[in-house]
Amino acid sequence: MARELAHGVISAVLVDRTPLDQALSGALASRKYAGLESRDRAFAHSLAATVLRRKGELEHVLSAYLERPLPTEARRIWLILLAGAAQLICLGTPPHAVVDLAVAAVRRQPGGARFAGLTNAVLRRVASGGAGVLQGNDPARLNIPDWLWQRWCAAYGEDETRRIAAASLREAPLDITVKMPADDGLWADRLGGTALASGTVRLVAQGRRVEDLQGYAEGEWWIQDAGAALVARVVGPVAGKVVADLCAAPGGKTAQLVAAGASVTAVDASQRRLERLGANMRRLGMDPEVVTADVASWAPDRAFDVVVLDAPCSATGTIRRHPDILHLKGPGDVDRLARQQAAMLANAARLVKLGGLLVYSTCSLEPEEGQVRIDAFLEGNSQFQRELITAEELGGDEAWLTMAGDLRTLPYHMQLDREEMSGIDGFFIARLRRQR
Repeated sequence: MARELAHGVISAVLVDRTPLDQALSGALASRKYAGLESRDRAFAHSLAATVLRRKGELEHVLSAYLERPLPTEARRIWLILLAGAAQLICLGTPPHAVVDLAVAAVRRQPGGARFAGLTNAVLRRVASGGAGVLQGNDPARLNIPDWLWQRWCAAYGEDETRRIAAASLREAPLDITVKMPADDGLWADRLGGTALASGTVRLVAQGRRVEDLQGYAEGEWWIQDAGAALVARVVGPVAGKVVADLCAAPGGKTAQLVAAGASVTAVDASQRRLERLGANMRRLGMDPEVVTADVASWAPDRAFDVVVLDAPCSATGTIRRHPDILHLKGPGDVDRLARQQAAMLANAARLVKLGGLLVYSTCSLEPEEGQVRIDAFLEGNSQFQRELITAEELGGDEAWLTMAGDLRTLPYHMQLDREEMSGIDGFFIARLRRQR
């Protein structure tokens, strides 16, 4: 049942172009999978994510065992082969179970019976080679789309691109933010994690539902990557201040700001995403003002001490958590989103009080969505000046800072003793002060 769920999710992403999390949550909400155990849900997610993360390598291996490509109408057969290869090569699943279940899944497909023998033969050949079939391959070039590879090389150079790619293709650990920062060490001990200098508690992926972990239901902490948590920390002390959190859902930054004593208005255009924010706030015992509005045109009757804009972006800095980005995004998305970010940034600036802060961020590695966007904004808006961000205030590293004084994390930053505990989402953050 878990493999069938994974096959459906992989198809939803690669064929129907549905985001991974949405595809998985939609399937789990159906009656068919309602009673699936936590470990089976975790396996289905792991298998789907592995296929999406390693698809280029897996296709390279499978193609070597095929005399000719499968016909177009057999694309779902191909996805089953990919899932089988991922289990054999990457997840270490016993070969007999993988092959037998893959053949059965192929037979269930319309017209699939004629591919059953091929599926059996190909996967048995993959199984005989094991993980060794990947030797000599170039994972970065096989798994990172050409359009993205070329962009990263132009922005960072090939050596940096290879480091970014390698980190992006590793599964991310689980990061949480504790409601009371003074309790970071306490919750690190309770959950078997590590308290990072930046204020995040990092856990190894445990194969359990997050909802089952101690302290979650009680609202003691929430899930938030260490990179995402830096956005609100860049704001600095906010106790007693009035803050607008734009594009706020699902609410991690809102929660940080409320917990720090700010009066927060959370704004997002998506009612569905705000419902999720509301559920998170209720669990955490928080009650910010929530507004459904287009951030590019929202015009409240007041100004704010701080405006935080975590703008929609191509999210290329979060591939380690969202490997579907490798298959759902393209170069046109960067240009389209950059225009949207410019409109949001212009409106956000109008909401800031004299002397107040505007914090802009994206989880993209693309310069057009980061430093280029801020440079263009400042050229046309003399009311604002950059306020330099320092590594010390974030418990970070000087390597995270740009020459202009903005923050730029890369996926291979934050190296810890264990590889599976290392890394951080790629974020760009700029802090601007309204001078007049």
